[in-house]
Amino acid sequence: MSSPYPETLPANHAPAAALLQVRTEVAKAVVGQESTVTGLLIALLAGGHVLLEGVPGVAKTLLVRALSTALSLDTKRVQFTPDLMPGDVTGSLVYDAHSSEFTFREGPVFTNILLADEINRTPPKTQASLLEAMEEHQVSVDGVSRKLPAPFMVAATQNPIEYEGTYPLPEAQLDRFLLKLTMELPGRDEEIEVIRRHSLGFDPQDLHAAGVRPVAGAADLALAREAVAQVSVAGEVLAYVVDLVRATRTAPSFQLGVSPRGATALLKTARAYAWLCGRSFVTPDDVKALALPALRHRVALRPEAEMDGVAVDGILQSILATVPVPR
Repeated sequence: MSSPYPETLPANHAPAAALLQVRTEVAKAVVGQESTVTGLLIALLAGGHVLLEGVPGVAKTLLVRALSTALSLDTKRVQFTPDLMPGDVTGSLVYDAHSSEFTFREGPVFTNILLADEINRTPPKTQASLLEAMEEHQVSVDGVSRKLPAPFMVAATQNPIEYEGTYPLPEAQLDRFLLKLTMELPGRDEEIEVIRRHSLGFDPQDLHAAGVRPVAGAADLALAREAVAQVSVAGEVLAYVVDLVRATRTAPSFQLGVSPRGATALLKTARAYAWLCGRSFVTPDDVKALALPALRHRVALRPEAEMDGVAVDGILQSILATVPVPR
């Protein structure tokens, strides 16, 4: 996103004000990354999932843990490794010697926010074990479907593909992520603040000592989702979303453009962003603000474009600059 949501909101915008306070709490543990926090909140409001990409050490895991603490939500972490099995994520049937029956033991996916750490370090078979959970918010084992808690979000972290020992996520799973957020290295002043906090005894494992406290909860999210659903979208803004998506399908550097699912994702996130900004309608600027995180993982470069070092975000920026904006 080009910028985080505003510091102040209308007085009658209480649910958004509670979520706004979440950013303040997360900042007690994570320096900077306001736009990433905004993206995670948007995904929660829209009922979607987030892929966080960045080099090791930029606080991807700490950010998710701080967010779940500030929202009073249960969170579980799975370290994805090459030997991780699907049942290690979803749960499995376990034989009970006392009852002589098989019982289901829930996996870590039964939580509000599942932190799938380094998801691209596990083979596609285990990555795919999350597809049903992400799409239908349930897990099926031995023919029985079990609902996941609400709200439910997968926050998956991944290191850039060029790092050794990684498996690119299949397109079917990439498309299940509502947003792909990139976490950049901090600026000089931000990095000084990180080091200063550590010199004063900051412990990333002890968020309570860092002062992070719950300021919102599942009830606030439920109210907020109802309010987001009431945000109106004018016909010309809907057409603008479609025009942006269709432009990706004819871009010379893309061999795969954005599907209608991507257009729906862009619309949903723009509505949530508009609501967080205190408005009851979506503007073209809301669409522009979410275009990169909502679309960057839904396109594929042509091999020759990759060899030339063309960046996906650069092409999307060009599309945003050329597609006519409704007035």
